[in-house]
Amino acid sequence: MKVLHLIDSGGLYGAEKMLLALVKAQMDQGLEPMILSAGDPAIEEKPLEAEAKRLELPITPWRMKPGFNIRESRRILKWAISDGYHILHSHGFKFNVLLGNYPKRLRGIPMVATLHGYVHARRFSKMWFYELLDRFAITFLQGVVLVGEAMKKELPDHMVTSEKVRVIPNGLDIDAILLQAEQPIERLAEEFVGSHSPIVLGVGRLSQEKGFDRLIDSFQIVCEKFDNPGLIIVGEGKQRVNLETRVAELELGDKVLMPGYSSNVPGLLRTANLFVIPSLTEGLPITLLEAMAVGVPILASSVGEIPAVLGFGDGGYVLPESSDINDLGDLMVDVLDRFQDRSKVDWSLKEVASSYSVEWMERRYREFYRRATAS
Repeated sequence: MKVLHLIDSGGLYGAEKMLLALVKAQMDQGLEPMILSAGDPAIEEKPLEAEAKRLELPITPWRMKPGFNIRESRRILKWAISDGYHILHSHGFKFNVLLGNYPKRLRGIPMVATLHGYVHARRFSKMWFYELLDRFAITFLQGVVLVGEAMKKELPDHMVTSEKVRVIPNGLDIDAILLQAEQPIERLAEEFVGSHSPIVLGVGRLSQEKGFDRLIDSFQIVCEKFDNPGLIIVGEGKQRVNLETRVAELELGDKVLMPGYSSNVPGLLRTANLFVIPSLTEGLPITLLEAMAVGVPILASSVGEIPAVLGFGDGGYVLPESSDINDLGDLMVDVLDRFQDRSKVDWSLKEVASSYSVEWMERRYREFYRRATAS
């Protein structure tokens, strides 16, 4: 089976890592996957493309003008048909909207989508409009995958019980993650880790819904308790300037590092004393699974699938829904004070190995493709 994965990637985060792991597993099972990586013509190479090349995975960079580029979507569809792809698999609203609105008889190829999560954008903003279109477009697809049960509330009511909707949690190539965790981290981060203790780590797109402003504000409380703590926030995005400004306002410049993208997040997780997910909305973050596999204590917001994945507290510390900045800061201090307690870490190590393997995820997707192509 030839599978064309469609994505307009904004970095190397959860959706991208899940896709790379899935493609490798599909190749191991004899499928013929290809990643089509869309991007603005001015972009020479995206992080996803560089990582796919490093892993020797098939990828086709496709440069196109941003927005509703109908003409280019037709070119992509024509190329997919001519190359004999059996199914299109979209990862993100761009291709859900551009190709999902074609009726199957006109598209000529069945199409499915994985919903990695919505950002719940401000009403009438550009992103709010895109999400509205996305929720409309997915109703025309042959299949929709949710990364967790909690995401069902994001669907139109008539789709929640639909036969074409399936829940397939993200999976992880645990052996590869553990191997990568042993590799050196970037020099800037290594020097920072060497001169600060304890280390708090956050990873994700620098966007409002990720809640890194809350993490920075609450980190003041950690600084009051410990002599020389360090906060590393890995990622890029539109909120960088705002976050850097807040760091300066709080006079935390010598205690906060924002190095941009990292090619070795598992390595950073290995060096951290605490991994924090302060998000306002999530699906099932791949970085959460990576943290579980590496064995770092976890503190996370009670959003999306996070509470369930962490066993509602058995595998990590879950913030109450009504928590504020002070609650987050106090809990960080509490966890760091007793991080020698390995009971939650041990639970997470067993859980990620048994329930979130990439092999299990690939098998579920293969079955899903067969159902979608037969419909």
